[in-house]
Amino acid sequence: MKSLYLRVWLTVVVVLALFALGSGWLAQRHVQQERERLIQQSAAAGFGDRARAMAELIGQALPDADEDHAQQAAALRQWSERLRMPLALDDVMGRRIASSASFERRLAEGAAAPPLAVPLEDGRTLWMLRGPRPGGERRGAGGPAGFDRPVPPPPGWDVSWVAAFDPMRTGSGLVAVLAALFLAVAVGAYPVVRRLTRRLENLQRGVERFGSGSLAHRVDDAGRDEVAQLAASFNRAAERIESLVQSHSRLVANASHELRSPLARLKVALGLLQDSQEESTRARLRQEINHNLRELDALVEELLLSSRLQAQATQVQGHGERPHHTFDLLATVAEEAARAGAELTHTDGRTPVLGEERLLRRALRNLLENARRYGQGAVEVEIHHRNTSGTPMAEVHVLDRGPGVPAHEAQRIFEPFYRLPGHAESEGGVGLGLSLVLQIAQHHGGQAEVQPREGGGSCFILRVPLQPAPRASSV
Repeated sequence: MKSLYLRVWLTVVVVLALFALGSGWLAQRHVQQERERLIQQSAAAGFGDRARAMAELIGQALPDADEDHAQQAAALRQWSERLRMPLALDDVMGRRIASSASFERRLAEGAAAPPLAVPLEDGRTLWMLRGPRPGGERRGAGGPAGFDRPVPPPPGWDVSWVAAFDPMRTGSGLVAVLAALFLAVAVGAYPVVRRLTRRLENLQRGVERFGSGSLAHRVDDAGRDEVAQLAASFNRAAERIESLVQSHSRLVANASHELRSPLARLKVALGLLQDSQEESTRARLRQEINHNLRELDALVEELLLSSRLQAQATQVQGHGERPHHTFDLLATVAEEAARAGAELTHTDGRTPVLGEERLLRRALRNLLENARRYGQGAVEVEIHHRNTSGTPMAEVHVLDRGPGVPAHEAQRIFEPFYRLPGHAESEGGVGLGLSLVLQIAQHHGGQAEVQPREGGGSCFILRVPLQPAPRASSV
């Protein structure tokens, strides 16, 4: 069976049917037991009343208490045979005078009910047992004076409800009630089960549509149950996948464009080099070819680094590990600032960082190169300690006096291959430097941003978490 809703619905129906059958059988058995118990109680009560009346008559017919025990025993046995009732007689001292053979036999076989003791007026005690149904006679078929017939309940007893629930009379009614309950629940459960499985079917169609290439497709996640949570999780995953695919497409398109420009210049330079005879022209063309080759090498290196950072970010999300070690960020910043001719104007002291020094050095180098290329005047570097959401952070500020970054472009400049309007390709760079800075910062659990500098210019901030100080061991 392929349809989930049919399997769920049939499971509910089968369980309900078993429950209804079991409940009906238990109810019928309980009613039967209660009916037999009440009938037995009423019969026992009736037997006791008639037995006392019979004992009074037998006591008057028996010889007196001071007569010979043999005469008393003979008279007792005669009455036992006449009434077909097991009897026994005790004297005033409680000693057994005589008992009938049926009385002894019934006691030896184990009577269903204990014998009934009826005190006589002269102090003797007459013991009586209810007579058996000889030959397996039906109830009420034998016995003197109808002694074994069903006895009506005594006054005040109401067993009409037992008769009302007689299985022979109410069996069909109980079956009808259970059948109606079964049909009602089966019909009522179908739309609920169908609605649940229909939402799962819609989710399946949405996943198939997304997998076929409609990356913008989203499924309905209305509701608060598990199906709605599953749909919401799918929408979040689809949004991330769409964003990654679009980013990858832009990266490939921009990379192919950026690679085409130096390749075209190389092709032109090589053609001119072959045709040129002047040594000065050939030297200039060789220099241009070397420059284009270095530019291609830098572009390929940045593309590979960007891809590696994205792969490592995916690995970390999948509970991977980063090969980090501890180093002093202050020493790294001082070395890179001296190399770029920038001035380290402020520091809050030592800054131990857990991470990859080579990557952070590359991020600092990109920031300093960007400030040198687009800024005007000297480049300054500052190091500050901050506490962001309870986490100690180290902030490296790279300040320049360039034209600044418009507020609406402050986030876009960190996108791959994005250049501010007016920044031509001839000024150098392909727009991957700041994107790598952001990726490296996020790789270390930090962030990168740009803010306007007081007095003009820009302040690029590289923020990474500091390594927590080790706790002092208590003695």
